[in-house]
Amino acid sequence: MTGNEKESMRVLVVDDEEPLVRLVERYLIHEGFSVMTTGDGSHAVDMVREQDPAVVILDLGLPGMDGVDACRRIRAISDCYVVMLTARAEEVDRVIGLSVGADDYVTKPFSPRELMLRVQAMLRRPRRSTGGEQTVYELGELHVDSAAREVHLRGEPVDLTRTEFDVLVALASEPGVVLSRHALISKVWGDDWFGDRHIIDVHIGHLRRKLGDHPTGPEFIHTVRGIGYKAGPTR
Repeated sequence: MTGNEKESMRVLVVDDEEPLVRLVERYLIHEGFSVMTTGDGSHAVDMVREQDPAVVILDLGLPGMDGVDACRRIRAISDCYVVMLTARAEEVDRVIGLSVGADDYVTKPFSPRELMLRVQAMLRRPRRSTGGEQTVYELGELHVDSAAREVHLRGEPVDLTRTEFDVLVALASEPGVVLSRHALISKVWGDDWFGDRHIIDVHIGHLRRKLGDHPTGPEFIHTVRGIGYKAGPTR
């Protein structure tokens, strides 16, 4: 990503801890991004609607409207990437954050450099397939169009977040092939991503819920215990 491309990318930082906001802001500006900040969840939703940022870095424990509610409202109006910040290490908080559409999470205290790497890795992900590649995948009654970024199940559209869609395409592009968590992370986030690999399990869980795919008898996404996941064979 070039400097000019970064400058065209807006990042919104939402946190009520002023020193942390300024630290993250300095790192983002140093990396060439355009940065907006607020400590208010309601204001963050308005800023997303008006400014259309590429990434929102969102604290879970905001006063007033918390990060979960803010993320839910942001996801209703934007497909921007959302990185949730949380000071609470319990797994339930991480799952709550991801269940409302967050793409990733970072637990406080964190390294600003790590956060930058997460943001950069997300923004490097291709948004459309390039010429010559297969772009449409059929898994039974599930239709996945990677070029149009559309999913239809039995003719009805399925609303997925960017990350959910990218995970589904990674699986659908190799039907019947078992992909480990590491392989899926490499396909979706890139080889230089680092963090909790079980984030894949959370996104798989949300995909299954949206596809009506029960884990004990799945039609589309199968768990291969101890290894990873595979998409159902093309019919």
